[in-house]
Order: sequence, then structure tokens, then C-alpha cells
Amino acid sequence: MGRDKFYSFLRSHRLLVPRTKRYHITTNSNHHFYKYKNLVSNKVPTRAEQLWVTDITYIKTQKGHSYLALVTDAYSKKIMGYKLDSHMRTSLCIDALKMALKNRKYPNEKLIHHSDRGLQYCNPTYTLFAESNGLTMSMTEKYDPYENAIAERINRTLKYEYGLKLTIKNTNLAQKITKRAINIYNNLRPHLSLDLNTPKQVHINQNIDYKSYRRNKTKLELLTL
Repeated sequence: MGRDKFYSFLRSHRLLVPRTKRYHITTNSNHHFYKYKNLVSNKVPTRAEQLWVTDITYIKTQKGHSYLALVTDAYSKKIMGYKLDSHMRTSLCIDALKMALKNRKYPNEKLIHHSDRGLQYCNPTYTLFAESNGLTMSMTEKYDPYENAIAERINRTLKYEYGLKLTIKNTNLAQKITKRAINIYNNLRPHLSLDLNTPKQVHINQNIDYKSYRRNKTKLELLTL
């Protein structure tokens, strides 16, 4: 019996293992809220708190999915704010942004807020809050993950290098693990992309040349604000 016939035999007797879903969608851009232009395409930051990138990822628990909203400084790679909960309503992202604003070191500098075009980030409740705190809104315009490469990279790092990829018992434990992971990521672990400094050190000293996660670095321009 050949391979194809063997698989047909298994399928007819319902013996094939069902294909599992490999990802959980956290971005819903099918909405009528206003979508902002991409202000940072092919540009790199030159200082801390010049550009923040945001995103939502999911954490698997034994009782279902929890959701982690992150706000990261693009220059220092420091996670400025985060919120993990059992829902992904707009309030999840607002809480993460509130923490980031509270943690600012340079509150008088101009700051761009970059996100995908998800429902939470386009919601007027969110955009009005961000703009009332002096942030300039910017959003991805395509479905290329490199339009928000830093946020995507941070998500992957936390999951695969800090244990957030595992199925955790519940949301409360996930919150504790997330807090510990972000503390190590920000304050203790040297990063190769930061010349073996920590994000905290770079955020304060601002003494490194920016390194991009993009595939083609020759087209990048300096972001001036």
C-alpha cells in the first residue's frame, strides 16, 4: 500500500490525528475605526522615548487563553509597560500604556506610538487617551510583520526564552511569571543587539548605535523628532 492510499485508509476510519491550530489571532483589523498612517516606515529611532511599539500576544493557560499587551521602547528595547489578563478588551492596552507613561524618563520629548491596526489600538477610547498624553499615533499599513518588527521580536523572545510559550496553570500564575520575565529582560540580561547592555542601561545612557531587526538595513533612515 502506498503512502497516499494509506492516508486515505486512515482518514476513512477516522484514525488521523486532527491538525492542531498553531496560532491564536489577537489582531482584528476588520472594523470601521480610523486607521492612522505609518509614520515610521523604514526609519530608525535615535534616542529613547522617541518611538514606542505596541502589540498583543496570547499566553496559554489550562483554563483558556490569557492576553499580554506590551509597550516597548524601540531604541532601548525596554518594555515600558505591560498588562496580562484573561481578556483582550481595549482596557487591557490602556492599562499597559498607563504603566508605560508612568515609567517615562523623558516626559518632555516628542514620542510616536506605533501599533498594528487592531480594534483595540484604533478604538477612539484608546487613541484619545494616547493623544491626550502627547503621543503621536502611527500604525502599520500592510500585513508585513516587519512593519512592527520590534514588537513581534519581543513577543517571541518572552515566549521562547522566558517560558511564556508553555501552558501555564492559570492567569494569576501567568501574571507572576510575566512580571519576573520582564524584570529579567529589562534589568538583568545583556542583549546582543544592545552591545551586551541591558535595556535599562541603554534607556538611561543612550550610548549605542541602533540595530534593526529588519532584513534590509540599507534602506533605513533616521527618525527625527
